[in-house]
Amino acid sequence: MEKHIKRHYWIDRIERAWRHRPVLWLSGVRRVGKTFLCQSLDKVEYFDCELPRTRQSMKDPEGFLESLSGKRIILDEIHRLNAPAELLKIAADHYPTVRIIATGSSTLGASRKFKDTLTGRKVSLWLTPMIFHDLEDFGTKDMDRRLLRGGVPPFFLAQEFPERDFQEWLDAYWAKDIQELFRLERRDSFLRFVELVMARSGGIFEASKFAPECEVSRTTIANYLRVLEATLVAHVVRPFSTRRATEIVAAPKVYGFDTGFAAYLRGWHELRPSDRGQLWEHFVLNEIHGRLQERNIRYWRDKRGHEVDFVWTGRGQDPVAIECKWSADDFDAAAMKAFRYAYPKGQNFVVARDVDRPFKRKAGPVNIDFVSLEELIQHLAKHESD
Repeated sequence: MEKHIKRHYWIDRIERAWRHRPVLWLSGVRRVGKTFLCQSLDKVEYFDCELPRTRQSMKDPEGFLESLSGKRIILDEIHRLNAPAELLKIAADHYPTVRIIATGSSTLGASRKFKDTLTGRKVSLWLTPMIFHDLEDFGTKDMDRRLLRGGVPPFFLAQEFPERDFQEWLDAYWAKDIQELFRLERRDSFLRFVELVMARSGGIFEASKFAPECEVSRTTIANYLRVLEATLVAHVVRPFSTRRATEIVAAPKVYGFDTGFAAYLRGWHELRPSDRGQLWEHFVLNEIHGRLQERNIRYWRDKRGHEVDFVWTGRGQDPVAIECKWSADDFDAAAMKAFRYAYPKGQNFVVARDVDRPFKRKAGPVNIDFVSLEELIQHLAKHESD
């Protein structure tokens, strides 16, 4: 079923990227839909670099590319090649009419073999778990299903709750991504760490709390977190601060890459109102990642416990404060007011699931805009381009 679904938002981004550069690097976690997305494009030739005969045909890059002049091709799992950067560099420099999408399960799978040889020659696109636009393409606006099942398409589409699939994904992540790219030895400790990160997703990260449960050192936990961040399986949201004595300046928040894994590893099989609020925050972050292709987002917390979910900063611009609420009625302005006492300039947004039309409220001297997720993304995109 999945292969017949066209994800129009992502197809449009690919087509626009190809007009800018002949080579596109498509990254994303395992099973997020990279292969199906590529195969849903019009008039493309598909090459699976996991197959020995495919790799053999690319040992002579010039000969391989010569036969593909003017064509659009997919090089899936390109990091399986011995010299993927060489092939793409030759294509970009000498066969500019060939349009290429190169995919891999890990960003590090690209960076180790690509280094700086493709600077100025490629566009990168990060395929995140399903964004709001994808729900329309998948024929539903069921946000509960998206939050509970997550945004990995086959898990979202499964008729029954895909409990076995979540575990198989974790096993494949260790076997194919971690073992091939990192020198990690303690499988059980690492996978226990992944499970704990997902189960505690969105919370303040303290390595000392994970170390005893995983039976490894704090240094090893810090290394594990770097691995999860490099492979897009966890997102580290660091504090926004100007080093004031009243602020949290070091402890990051860590989010798992997908709401489905967060729900599954918390043992949730149905959602309560408070569960929706937590997962909605994850979904908003995923939307920012996917739509804006940006990971540099912060959060703010002071030592009295006031916390603003996200802080968006543009170069030389005032910080934008963002609170995520399943219902606009759940919003308490205390944290936003505390943030604006420290940082008076900048816009304030509450992004709520039940806001159909934007409206404003005033909390003391603080003006707050209540918006839908789409309106928030449009504002941040404009803020980024200013």
